[in-house]
Amino acid sequence: MTTSKKKANPKLPSNVSISAHYDAIVIGTGPGGEGAAMGLSKQGKTVAVIERAPEVGGGCTHWGTIPSKALRHSVSRIVEFKKSGFDLNSLSEQITFQNILKHTQQVINKQVDLRKSFYIRNNCPVYRGDASFITNKVLAIRNNNNEIEYISGEQIVIATGSRPYRPEDVDFNSKRVYDSDTILSLDHQPKSIIIYGAGVIGSEYASIFRGLGLRVDLINTRDRLLSFLDTEVTDSLSYHFWNSGVVIRNSESYEKITESTNGVEVHLESGKKMRADCLLFANGRTGNTDSLQLANIGLKANSRGQVDVNEHYQTSVDNIYAVGDVIGYPSLASAAYDQGRIAAKAMISGNNEGALIRDIPTGIYTIPEISSVGKTEQELTEQKVPYEVGRAQFKHLARAQIGGIDVGFLKLLFHRDTKELLGIHCFGERSSEIVHIGQAIMEQKGEGNNIEYFVNTTFNYPTMAEAYRVAALNGLNRLF
Repeated sequence: MTTSKKKANPKLPSNVSISAHYDAIVIGTGPGGEGAAMGLSKQGKTVAVIERAPEVGGGCTHWGTIPSKALRHSVSRIVEFKKSGFDLNSLSEQITFQNILKHTQQVINKQVDLRKSFYIRNNCPVYRGDASFITNKVLAIRNNNNEIEYISGEQIVIATGSRPYRPEDVDFNSKRVYDSDTILSLDHQPKSIIIYGAGVIGSEYASIFRGLGLRVDLINTRDRLLSFLDTEVTDSLSYHFWNSGVVIRNSESYEKITESTNGVEVHLESGKKMRADCLLFANGRTGNTDSLQLANIGLKANSRGQVDVNEHYQTSVDNIYAVGDVIGYPSLASAAYDQGRIAAKAMISGNNEGALIRDIPTGIYTIPEISSVGKTEQELTEQKVPYEVGRAQFKHLARAQIGGIDVGFLKLLFHRDTKELLGIHCFGERSSEIVHIGQAIMEQKGEGNNIEYFVNTTFNYPTMAEAYRVAALNGLNRLF
């Protein structure tokens, strides 16, 4: 969106002493902050970053994307072993949430070491503490000892990320109530769990806990799972959840959540009552802007803690930019990094270049995975685009049969007349990798974007990528 530019009050309080000045300051070291810091430093700018957590990496590395995907990987291997007929009874005591977290922590540590090296190699000092604005060019950094240091920068990037939404009537101090950050501190082995919120995070954790053998109740406040996805994909996920034993309750909202000696109880507005050993509340997120003192520079966050930016990720204060979860959609780690990189280019060029790609791939790490890019059937139908569908069932692919992958499909949507690829939807193991083959063709201009590419090229055999040839042939055979 376009925002009107305004200057913030540059006057400093008399007690403020600036310890260092930089070309740019980046608040937050998640994907968005890292993309901005690296983009600026590689163009010769002096850059400082501020991180309030003990280590760099942001929520993506420590509480969100990396931990949940590492957990999911371990659990999916367990599911595969069970399907292959392996007797895991002798290992049942070792297959616990806490033991699986050990692998997750190893991955986190490796990621932290890698990300640290980026800042060291690019001469970006990392300040530890909570940042807040004094003026549009001066920041206060309060460390754990309550000491304050002031630094200044010509330009500033807000990349503070988001945190789980916590309604006031839910007791998150209870040892039975968790959000997507604190669930990693689960220190007992529950037999059942209620997950409130069936978005991406809730659905992923439903897969993880069901894979570990817990009884899972998934409460969805909407009428179907992941409604932004193609309907055929979400229907497949719903069926797979049902088939694996996950109970989904659509179009439900809680009235109150109480704790008893036997567990936690969720009272729904519909009159239903549910009980489990613990609750994961995963319904929404809030931008981390409340402690930034945005009022000092004339910025205001919305009710979700998010700030408005224009197409260059510039806020209404001309030297302040914002990227990542703190600006809202699409709230993806992959997109956040690109936003940071693009914002850095805009800051250097004076907003003369850079734009995020139109079709951003979505990867959802349920068991099985989901990944998509481009239009859904519902969108194309609403837009009255004459399209056709090509499908490939994973169970028919030799590579899938070798790997024991009997669930999943690839669906290609293409224009009936031009054969232009319009959408790719994949459900099943390796989906988040498979989707990129089609994405590369979709990004081609003119005749380069044509579904016939998949028929005329040669794929390694046996591979999952061969699904593109099968789906393309299936779709082309539908034309008349």
